[in-house]
Amino acid sequence: MDKDIVDFALKHAMEKKVSYAEARAHSINHEELVVKNGVLDAYASLVDSGFCVRVLVDGGIGFASTNKWERDEAKAIVEIAYKYAKMAKRKDKISFAEEKSVKSNWEVLEKQKIEDVSPETRIDTMMDLDKALTTQGIHVAARMLGLETDLTEKYFTNTEGSVISSYVPRIYAGGFLTVIENGKPEQSYKAFGSSGGWEALEAWNLTEQMINEAKILQKVIKEAKPVKPGKTDLLCGPEVTGIAAHESCGHPMEADRILGREMSQAGRSFIYPNGSYWLGTKIGSSAVTIIDDPAVKNSYGYYAYDDEGIKARPRYLYKEGVINELLHNRETAAKLNTRSNGSSRAIKYDREAIVRMANTFVQPGEMNEEEIFEDVKRGVYMRSFTEWNIDDKRFNQRYVGREAFAIKNGEITNMVARPVIETTTQIFWSAVDAVSKKVEFDAATCGKGDPMQGAPVYTGGPIIRLREVYVK
Repeated sequence: MDKDIVDFALKHAMEKKVSYAEARAHSINHEELVVKNGVLDAYASLVDSGFCVRVLVDGGIGFASTNKWERDEAKAIVEIAYKYAKMAKRKDKISFAEEKSVKSNWEVLEKQKIEDVSPETRIDTMMDLDKALTTQGIHVAARMLGLETDLTEKYFTNTEGSVISSYVPRIYAGGFLTVIENGKPEQSYKAFGSSGGWEALEAWNLTEQMINEAKILQKVIKEAKPVKPGKTDLLCGPEVTGIAAHESCGHPMEADRILGREMSQAGRSFIYPNGSYWLGTKIGSSAVTIIDDPAVKNSYGYYAYDDEGIKARPRYLYKEGVINELLHNRETAAKLNTRSNGSSRAIKYDREAIVRMANTFVQPGEMNEEEIFEDVKRGVYMRSFTEWNIDDKRFNQRYVGREAFAIKNGEITNMVARPVIETTTQIFWSAVDAVSKKVEFDAATCGKGDPMQGAPVYTGGPIIRLREVYVK
């Protein structure tokens, strides 16, 4: 990464008649491996490095990028971005919400540096995990295990005087498991991720967790019984709570989706087309507060400043059951007469920064887990899910349980097989009457945009209790 060339690109842009310009460098050192059924299937090591320029000219926006670190190339992409902006000739002119300049140099620290971990150690880690999965008396018929690390360096500067440098190491591990018993299969995917160093693997207890997942699948096949359809209380574990928060709160609160930019790519929001009008609308019970917070320490979706130079902060999307705040970049904030809340991210130098979630979760409540269960006479505890679906408006949705149990008189009893809830965003969150104290997170990759951008995020929350919902 050559910061002088990035500065040169911005300076060249400033020599033109632009109302705003920014230059962003983005370099990723990526290593990835896949082990399939005890065999190393792939190992990749690469560096993806380049920079981009974005300009505003007479209400039009232009973006161009390159991986050639040369001054002539910097001039060329400025010219391209400027040309695109001039050609736009938009009737609805784009502007950016005003922001103060920022100077910052931030990083995520590593106790054990990822770059010091050899390929042999990485391979042995996953091969040992595969071996452990096959020596537990469980028929794990198919195993696909993956390990990825990203060392990401960024440099951002703009015409307002912002200069921000950052370094974020991330690590991600997970696997698809297929367990077969008596000719019946069950499958799951378990994932772990964080920002920080190699020490995360020890904290995850990866082998223990994956073995436990295989045992759960075996138990589901052997013991789970069909649930009797009907209205009942439903307890959702953190994994189910998290996916519901991400899909039925996080995505529909993305202001670019609300304004129609995502409509042809990934659908729209149930509050389309005027997000501001919906602020203050009741969407759930007073027990429900859903936060998107990039500042969760060592989280997979962690960042201190977004890719438009805005300081990250918690965003209270649903607050005590009311639609409270949208996810904004500077463009959407200007359109809706507010300010950016630091939600703009790009996964590479050749992608424009767009509105993204970071770590979306339900705020913990005041009850311990025993209290959540003890007041349930008849219900279902959906601890994890095997399938989820949601419509393009992020309103009608369906969740299918994987590890799930019947509850009778406050006690967990037998396992139930794939309980299903089909509901709407408003019905789901309105049924919540209790939330536990403890929050748990799951690492995920959130897909959005065209071309696609898979952003690292956390989903999560506590155990939540829903009263009288239809389960089948």
